[in-house]
Amino acid sequence: MVSRISLLTATNAESHIHLIIGSNSLAAARCGQSLAVGASPILLAPETAELHYALQKRVDDGEVKWVKDAFQENYLFTLGREDINHVVDAVFVTSAPRDDDHDAPQLCSFTLLSTHTDGPLQIGVTTNGRGCKLSSRIRREIAASLPQNLGDACLRLGDVRKRIQEEDNLLHLAQAGYGDDDESADQPATFNKLVTDADLDAAKNRRMRWLSQICEYWPLRRLAAVTDDDVAIILKSYDTVSSPEPIGKSGLASEAKRKGRIILAGSGPGHPDLLTRATYKAIQSADLILADKLVPAGVLDLIPRRTPVQIARKFPGNADAAQNELQEMAIAGVREGKTVLRLKQGDPYIYGRGGEEVEYFRNHGLGDKVVVLPGVTSALSAPLFANIPSTQRDVADQVLICTGTGKKGKPPAPPEYTPTRTVVFLMALHRIEGLVGELTEYLETERPAQAGAGDVTSDTLKQNETFTLSRRALWPRNTPCAVIERASCPDQRVIRTTLDTVVKAIEQEGSRPPGLLVVGRACEFLNKLESGRPWSVEEGFSGLDITDSVDMGAA
Repeated sequence: MVSRISLLTATNAESHIHLIIGSNSLAAARCGQSLAVGASPILLAPETAELHYALQKRVDDGEVKWVKDAFQENYLFTLGREDINHVVDAVFVTSAPRDDDHDAPQLCSFTLLSTHTDGPLQIGVTTNGRGCKLSSRIRREIAASLPQNLGDACLRLGDVRKRIQEEDNLLHLAQAGYGDDDESADQPATFNKLVTDADLDAAKNRRMRWLSQICEYWPLRRLAAVTDDDVAIILKSYDTVSSPEPIGKSGLASEAKRKGRIILAGSGPGHPDLLTRATYKAIQSADLILADKLVPAGVLDLIPRRTPVQIARKFPGNADAAQNELQEMAIAGVREGKTVLRLKQGDPYIYGRGGEEVEYFRNHGLGDKVVVLPGVTSALSAPLFANIPSTQRDVADQVLICTGTGKKGKPPAPPEYTPTRTVVFLMALHRIEGLVGELTEYLETERPAQAGAGDVTSDTLKQNETFTLSRRALWPRNTPCAVIERASCPDQRVIRTTLDTVVKAIEQEGSRPPGLLVVGRACEFLNKLESGRPWSVEEGFSGLDITDSVDMGAA
């Protein structure tokens, strides 16, 4: 049996009129909640009713109007605001005895959530009538896990967003998903849309893109610690000459005369338990950390508070400039005698530009100061966490790791179809439609030339036949595939589908970067799609639960 859930909404109730029916403690609570959001509560209870003491006080203080009568249907259409024909905006039925704090769910079309409020931040929890005490407990647990001052950060970042919109006149971004006030959805599929050199309009939007990705990728602890100085850095237009100060800069001076070095390390796919011990030690001992934007929050939370951190400003269209910025900061740090940790997602040498960075540092005379530490690559771990055996006897005997986007955004050569191959595409979801087309259809350069009228000869036909026979094998559109996002993070999501419907699935489900695409028969070996379903969505990650039950101090 499928449990029915509610549609959760946030309502602006200022100046609304709420009709509260009842006289118990819950009625008093409902009046208090109405007053807190700027509504005007009207209590409906007979004159003989014994009001709860808190309710009586609100009536005596003039905060609540008491209509001394039993419920009559006409009150629904006479006590409301004049501008909506006197219809009341909401009715709260709390008609149980005075000492009973239960409402009447059979008479209600909505319920109020157990809510945590911190400035503009509100978090509501409901169990849909399964237990208000339980929802209250869950709400407290969630609130306790949040960093302090998160509400202030929402205010500050909201002001930044407004200023950027006003200064850069980015109202058109609402159409692209950046100004959307619907907070119920994931990022749109265009969130990490490729920006080419010719896309000048997108370049003008860089500050809004940067702010959007700050909100998406920064750990909550660091968002909550955003200062006015940090806001100034965010608002400052990108300058390819100067490098901003790292956010959270340390007041501690590094030890004098220490030999500087650069540690290039992979942070793994997401879960902090998947760090190597070497990388963890580097995080704890570094003087300066320069992190890619996709380094997961759980890993960034391990960074000591004293350590200054700069997160790459690699929003679409700014990747090369952001890369140069971090590399220059790394060189400056080394020359000051600091240990600089260049922290990357996954493994530095698996589409992490690690080789380019080592070459860059060598060209600047720092080749002997570079140490490279491996990381668990998502190309191999993400399929595992999605229950996809990349190799499987009689199904897949080879694994191919590909990029979905080449240099400067150009599409790379698509791999040919091999029935026993599992292909993992990194950096592909932002151009998924183009990638699927390249896998399942011949490119223009692969099509045989059409001979003109009168030019058809036996030699031409023979050449075309030879060309056709040598063309790569295309991928069948019914090939199983899976989109894996935020692998090993608490909000991991897996979309299982086929090449034929993966584009529609991503468009409908939205984007939750970073993500990758796995293609091949191995995708369905342990995960058969239900007949008739174009795709399925699986939420959450629990693949490392065993570590929570292991006594780490045991011999």
